[in-house]
Amino acid sequence: MKKGLKVSLLAMSSLLAVAALAACSGNTDEPGSVEGEVSGAAMEEYAAGDQFKATEPITFSMLFSDHPNYPYKSDWLLFEELEARTNVSLDMTIVPMSDYTEKRSLLISGGDAPFIIPKTYPGEESPFVSSGAILPVSEYLHLMPHFTAAIEEYEMEPYLETLEQEDGNYYVLPGMHENVWPDYTLAMRMDILEELGLDVPETWDDLEVVLEEMKEAYPDVTPFSDRFTFESTMNIAAPTFGTVAGWGLGSGLKFDHDNEEFYFAPATDAHKDFVTYFHGLVEKGLLDKESVTQEDQQAQQKLVNGDSFVINTNSQTVIDYRNDMNETLGEDNFEIKKIPVPAGPLGGVMGGSKLENGVMINAKAKEDPNFEAMMQFVDWFFYSPEAKEFTKWGVEGETFTKDSDGNRQLADDVNYVGLNPDGTKALNADFGFSGGNFSYGGSTELLHSMMNDEEIEFQEEMLATKEPLMPDPPIKYNAMELEQATLLSTPLTDHVRQNTLQFILGTRDLEEWDDYVQELESRGLQNFLDLANSVYQEQ
Repeated sequence: MKKGLKVSLLAMSSLLAVAALAACSGNTDEPGSVEGEVSGAAMEEYAAGDQFKATEPITFSMLFSDHPNYPYKSDWLLFEELEARTNVSLDMTIVPMSDYTEKRSLLISGGDAPFIIPKTYPGEESPFVSSGAILPVSEYLHLMPHFTAAIEEYEMEPYLETLEQEDGNYYVLPGMHENVWPDYTLAMRMDILEELGLDVPETWDDLEVVLEEMKEAYPDVTPFSDRFTFESTMNIAAPTFGTVAGWGLGSGLKFDHDNEEFYFAPATDAHKDFVTYFHGLVEKGLLDKESVTQEDQQAQQKLVNGDSFVINTNSQTVIDYRNDMNETLGEDNFEIKKIPVPAGPLGGVMGGSKLENGVMINAKAKEDPNFEAMMQFVDWFFYSPEAKEFTKWGVEGETFTKDSDGNRQLADDVNYVGLNPDGTKALNADFGFSGGNFSYGGSTELLHSMMNDEEIEFQEEMLATKEPLMPDPPIKYNAMELEQATLLSTPLTDHVRQNTLQFILGTRDLEEWDDYVQELESRGLQNFLDLANSVYQEQ
C-alpha cells in the first residue's frame, strides 16, 4: 500500500472507530464512555479513568494458567482486593502452565471453556474463529473505554490490524504496550572489552572484529557460544539484514510496501547475506558450532567458566549469568552486560511488536445477563492504568509504597526478582501480583518501574537509537484458505530452518544457494505466494 494511501486509510478507520464508539455509547460528550441503558450488574455510566464496580456482587468464570514457581492460591490478596474494588469474584478453572495451550483448546472445542480466557497470544485464537466458539471482541469495544483509550494513546491501529480475521473483526483482546519492548539481545564480557581496548560493537561487522580480537588474545576460547539453539540470536539479527529467521521466521512472508505484495524473505539476497555473515563467524572459529544443538545449561556453563565471552540473553538471564559467575570467577573478576542489538545492512532497526498475550471471550458469554458487566470488568481489570499498577505492584501501603514523585518501592518484607532481596515474602507467590495471567502491557513508565537501572539504560538506548519496524498488514484467510496456506508453508519453512543452519554451520556450501532457492520453488513457493497475495488483494 502506498504510504499516503495507508495514512489516509488509517485516519479514516480511526474516524469511523470514533463514530462507532459514539453511536454505541449513547448520548455522551466523552468519547469512549459507556452511558445509557445497560443490563444486569453493569454500570450505567462508565468511562476511561473510572473505577469499575458491579452494581451487585457477581461471579465470572476464568481460565488460569498455573505457574509452578508461584502456584495458585484462592486466598491471595489480589483476589480479596479485586472483589472489594469491583464487586467481582472469579470462579477459576486451574490448569498447569505446561498443559495450558492443549487444555484451553480442549475446553473451547468441547464447549466447556470459562467465559474469560486470558494468557492467549495473538494468533492462538485463529483455530477457534470459524467454529464461532469465541467472541468477535472488536464488535464490543463500545463497552471498553480503557481499551479504546489505549488504542489512541499508544497508536495501536497498525498492530490491531494484524489481528483482523476474514470478517474484519479480531477475536483476542491483546495486551498493549506503549512502545515496542526490546528484551533479547547479546550479553558480553565488558571486562574483556576493556582489557583489549575495544568499544562495545555497534554493528554486526563491529561484533566480528571484537570476536576476532578476543580469539587472538584467548586462542583456546570460542568467544561466542550461544543458547536458545541460536533461535533468539537469529530472531534479533534477521530484521537488521532485511529477513526473518529463528523465533521470528513465522510463515517466511514479508510485505513489500513499494510493490504492495508479499514475498518470501528466506529466498532473497538479504537472507543469503544473513547466513553468509554468521557462516563467516563459524568458519573463523568465532561462533561455537554447538550453539544450534547444545542445551541452555551447557552454553551458560561455558560462559560462567570463562570458556566463552558472548551469549544471547534477556533481562532475567543476564542476572543469572552474573550470579553464577560470582561463584566461578569471583565477584570482582568480571563484568557482564547486555549490549544494544547491533545494526545490520538496514541500519539500526528493531523488530518486535507492541502486542502481548491477551484475552479471548467465550461466545456463550454474550447470552449471559451480565455480559455487559463482564466486558466492563475485563476492560478495567486488564486495560485501566489503575488496574495495571494493581496487578503488577499490588496494594499501596501493603505490598508497596509510592513517594510524592510517583516512584514505587516494595514493602520492606516483600521481594520480587531481586528488587528487595531482604524481603521474606514473594510478591507473586504470596500475594498473587506480577503473575502471567493478568499483568502485561501498559505504559513504558510502568514497565520500567520494576527494572533495575541497568535494564532501564538498555531500554532507553534501544528506543533512542533503533527504529521499530512497522508490522506487515494481515492476510485474512478464510478457514479453507488458512488450511491450504498451512499445507503450503509447512514444507517451505521446514526446509528454510534446516538449510539456514546448514549454510551457517558450513555443512552446506554457500555456492549451492541457487539450488536451495530452486528447491523452495519445487516445494510450492510460487503457489504459496500466489495464495497469500490473492487473498491480500481481495481485501
